[in-house]
Amino acid sequence: MTALPPSLNPAQRAAVEHPDGPLLVLAGAGSGKTRVLTMRIAHLITRRGVPPERIFAVTFTNKAAGEMRARVATLLGADPRGLWIGTFHSLAARLLRREAALLGFAPNFTIYDADDSESFVKRLLEQRGHSPKAYPPRTVHGLISGAKNRMLEPEEYAAAAESPLERVAAEIFQASGPALKQANAMDFDDLLLHPLTLFKEHPERLAYWQRRFQHVLVDEFQDTNAAQYRLVKQLATQHQNLCVVGDDDQAIYGWRGADVRHMLAFQDDFRGTTLVRLEQNYRSTQVILDAANGVIAENRERLGKTLFTARRGGDPVILLTAADERDEAEWLAREFADLAAASDIPYEGMAVLYRTNAQSRPLEEAFRFRGIPYRLVGALSFYERREVKDLLAYLRIIANPKDDGAFLRIVNVPRRGLGDASVSLLAQAGAKWRLPLLEVARGADRIPELRPNVKEAFQNIAALLDRLGETWGRADPATVLEQVIAATGYESYLAEEGLEGVERLENVRELVAGAAAWSEVADATVATGEETADAEGPLLERYLTQAALLSPADAGEGAADGVTLLTAHMAKGLEWPIVAVAGLEEGLFPLGRAAGERGGLEEERRLCYVGLTRAREKLYLSWARTRYRYGRLDLSEPSRFLEAIPPHVLAERSTTPSWDRGPRVRERVARARRAPVAEIDFEAIEETSQDAPRYAAGERVRHRKFGGGVVRAVSGMGRDLKVTVEFDDVTVGTKQLLVAYAGLEREWESA
Repeated sequence: MTALPPSLNPAQRAAVEHPDGPLLVLAGAGSGKTRVLTMRIAHLITRRGVPPERIFAVTFTNKAAGEMRARVATLLGADPRGLWIGTFHSLAARLLRREAALLGFAPNFTIYDADDSESFVKRLLEQRGHSPKAYPPRTVHGLISGAKNRMLEPEEYAAAAESPLERVAAEIFQASGPALKQANAMDFDDLLLHPLTLFKEHPERLAYWQRRFQHVLVDEFQDTNAAQYRLVKQLATQHQNLCVVGDDDQAIYGWRGADVRHMLAFQDDFRGTTLVRLEQNYRSTQVILDAANGVIAENRERLGKTLFTARRGGDPVILLTAADERDEAEWLAREFADLAAASDIPYEGMAVLYRTNAQSRPLEEAFRFRGIPYRLVGALSFYERREVKDLLAYLRIIANPKDDGAFLRIVNVPRRGLGDASVSLLAQAGAKWRLPLLEVARGADRIPELRPNVKEAFQNIAALLDRLGETWGRADPATVLEQVIAATGYESYLAEEGLEGVERLENVRELVAGAAAWSEVADATVATGEETADAEGPLLERYLTQAALLSPADAGEGAADGVTLLTAHMAKGLEWPIVAVAGLEEGLFPLGRAAGERGGLEEERRLCYVGLTRAREKLYLSWARTRYRYGRLDLSEPSRFLEAIPPHVLAERSTTPSWDRGPRVRERVARARRAPVAEIDFEAIEETSQDAPRYAAGERVRHRKFGGGVVRAVSGMGRDLKVTVEFDDVTVGTKQLLVAYAGLEREWESA
């Protein structure tokens, strides 16, 4: 490479050509930061004469590291042999292989992944007489990992431990070091901590590695944790040739130890730092950037920049106000179908982002209903998630006691002390007697090979299932789910899993909410005498049929040419021509708990900014006036982030009439949110609210399934509000529908 490409803008060129000394590149979304970083590496090698082996370049994913190496090779015209480029963990492991003996390890040490580490913690707990049920290994490992990320010594963590769980974690933390060394193993956190220990105990080795690496470069610097930052600081202390590239406005991983303060304080840590701002965006239209700039400008803890682009103008940002989450999902599905039909943008050029994985359910169902291919990124399909499959298995065995597959799934979920060997003996007896496993479990005392306590456990689960079936087998699915959850202690079981269990619990509540909504529509269908293929049999069986048809992978699930559904966290680093950010409501995005956490709201705002800047051509933002959360219907407020978007870039759409929430209603809703579920009077709230959709005889409406029609009569109020609609399709005829769940739209609103 004899000269830099003329296409570099002035800021990019300044970053690439920066001489020795600390450099902070503040790279806005879509500003070409990866290009700048790789071109700087190539510039150091070809123009500055720095040998590749004297360069230490680190990023956060193996994919990004591979792409960076490939780009550098393309620029150089040859593979940069000797260049240290990779993730923090991979480069630290590479260093430790060479220095292991000084730390008491052999060079062939094993690296434990998360599952290995949890199993290891479980063994240590059992060796010390602690019950893994009382002290879940995953939770204990998470506490130890958090302490390591904060670079706390076991003694420091023990001194600060307050709860019994923390004290046990401190004991395991203390024991884990010698035990890992005896096993010649390191976990992921150790890979970052052991180099720091090496440099502290053997300063001559620190001096060697400082001489070895003449330049240190860090990508995605805003995502570094304390150990990672200290590692690169120590390597660059002598020569000060530390180049960090990142965006403080995209720091969204504080929950896993990343600390944006490293970026904010970099100029104080390294005096004489050169700051380069990459503000020219090559991805989005100016309209989209104006929306994103408006949102992020409200954060106080930021270095500050304003994105701009040469692409002036652009389509307005569409702000959708929907009636509920199903209405929101169906509107987006229809809009995406129309876009695909009217433009040359395929479905793979579209994405829907949301704050929590539980929000994917109505979107998946709406896309399936319209036959739109989609793929779920970073999460299983809602009905394929472990906790959802567990609870559906309970419903299956209640509905059909001969379902051996369902029995095997839940026989030890939650844990009942039934191991694989015991279940195998039960299955052998079932094959011998030719009886369903549930029936065999009822008569487990007839299997002599089983221990008395195991026989009792099998009979207890059988009695539980029999009792649930006899009492609740004819109830609606939401009620059965609630009874199963209560009878099995399933929520407590999930709570033992720590942070991951919290998200799984949200999915459980979403499942119950979805079942309740399904039942309302199903009841209305039966009440109006509708005859459909799936309207026969008990509600529970019909619901399970519907769920089964949604769960298997088909042409839409995971389709490479489909719309992408993913959380805003998973969308970082990606982009699409068309992007929708759904569920922009207070308590959901931003999450309700964020307000009580230090820097929580600012991180939520950065996450919103990440979502907005994923769009290239067209951006949709949506919120729902009501949403089922935690098993109940909540009235919603639009997210505070929407208020920060300049009005001139917005074009508003609504699936319901404009309405004004008065002070009286606002106070009733606030009281409802503070009250226990059992004390909430939803009907009173809705009947005094102007939120509820209002219809008049003679107006035209549209149903997602039945098409257009005319309202002939209106009856009831609140949650019982019903409309009688004469549909245009004579094969559909006239139907009475519950407004709260019918998803009706006025035809003039969707025009």
